[in-house]
Amino acid sequence: MSYCAVVWNSSSNMSESKCKCGPGYATPLDAVRNGPVEKLLYVVCVQPNLDEEHGDYLATVDVDPASPTYCQVIHRTYTNSKHNELHHSGWNTCSSCHFVPGGKEVPTRDRLVLPCLNSDRIFVIDTGTDPRAPKLAKVIEGDVLKGADCTAPHTTHCLPNGNIMISVMGDADGNAKGDFVEFDKNFELVGTWSRGDRKALCGYDYWYQPHFNVMVASEWGAPKLFRRGYHPTDCDDRTQYGCRLNFYRWQERELFQTIDLGDDGLTPLEIRFLHNPRENQGYVGCAFYANVYRFYQKPGSDEYTAEKVIDVPVKKVQGENGEIEMMGGMMTDILISLDDRYLYFSNWRHGDVRQYDISDRANPRLTGQVFLGGAIQRDAPRRVLNDPELKEAPAPVFLKGRRLLGGPQMLQLSLDGRRLYVSSSLFSPWDKQFYPEMVAAGGTIVQLDIDVENGGMRLNENFLVDFGGEPYGPGLPHEMR
Repeated sequence: MSYCAVVWNSSSNMSESKCKCGPGYATPLDAVRNGPVEKLLYVVCVQPNLDEEHGDYLATVDVDPASPTYCQVIHRTYTNSKHNELHHSGWNTCSSCHFVPGGKEVPTRDRLVLPCLNSDRIFVIDTGTDPRAPKLAKVIEGDVLKGADCTAPHTTHCLPNGNIMISVMGDADGNAKGDFVEFDKNFELVGTWSRGDRKALCGYDYWYQPHFNVMVASEWGAPKLFRRGYHPTDCDDRTQYGCRLNFYRWQERELFQTIDLGDDGLTPLEIRFLHNPRENQGYVGCAFYANVYRFYQKPGSDEYTAEKVIDVPVKKVQGENGEIEMMGGMMTDILISLDDRYLYFSNWRHGDVRQYDISDRANPRLTGQVFLGGAIQRDAPRRVLNDPELKEAPAPVFLKGRRLLGGPQMLQLSLDGRRLYVSSSLFSPWDKQFYPEMVAAGGTIVQLDIDVENGGMRLNENFLVDFGGEPYGPGLPHEMR
């Protein structure tokens, strides 16, 4: 969710009294205080059986504790095509379109945009006609992106002008490329977004902050590499696997600064500005070695800098055949509470979700940690030889008679910050490589109860969404909305 509307309008001397209110919320704190308690989750699910003709789907999950179908999938919107790899999702319009100038049409948040990492298709889902039973509204075929020399669409954000922008990670041949494609409100391609001769080597996630005329983007790698699975040596070529933050001038659409984070910042994935539109700083989670960097503008300068503020130590482990591995956490998601007090992240391989108090922006303080599976549990085939943090390996987690398999992956926080939803699937080729038992049994979504006053988290033992019994075989839940 983006909160660019207030500063966007103030920068153009637009009075709120002359505006109509569209979707979303006027400010982040307005969402915390006045936003409704969620009753539905829209969950992107991947079908790991590549021969199953119904393919990936959007699952609608009932999360209303008063409902008779609580914790159940109540509807499935199938893509009815193969080899898509649905991944992330985004709304057609959001809080960046909250204040609408008089005389202009008020947009409606009624379409969920689902880009695909493998097929390059983009599915547009109608959630407005019947929120409990979404239906397919449009399919943008992969050839549309390839025609713009783009592949592997990832992050979708709405823009203040009512258009939609999606980041991409590859060119038409699957080589690494950092760029963005823009669509109009009818989901017709406008073209690539960035201008100028300077281009990012890799792409992944992005976040914009109009008040400071800046957008920041992160990097993963080349589609032709990550699509075939994880290979440690892929990271050796930094033109095809990323370690950089790329800063763009928002109005000019031009890349003006790149920060190389080095080895410790390899694969900077999820990137977040603070929600307060007057704070020109944020955080990025670097996956391979599980580090968090804070980025901010240097005082008295147009340039940005980045500093490591959280370092999750690697663990020395011994495999079944005696091989030694220095295992990083593989930090695969981070998010910030809407009041900008807490930062959360997941370590998919180590198996824990963490909460940090970031009231002191430069010195995050650990306030909560919950283990939800992972690769270092006490009965895992790997044996931990040296762990700088834990005295003993974490125990397996059972919930409602179901063992949690895989590791904690995508995170979604309720508007009031009191419920954190956690899914288990990262990317199906990597799921099959790291956690084949989770793929065979199906993934899960659990809920952590958050202490917003004092910090801390605990597993809600009454909440479990189990994707093991899906109609066409076990499913892999990824991002949640």
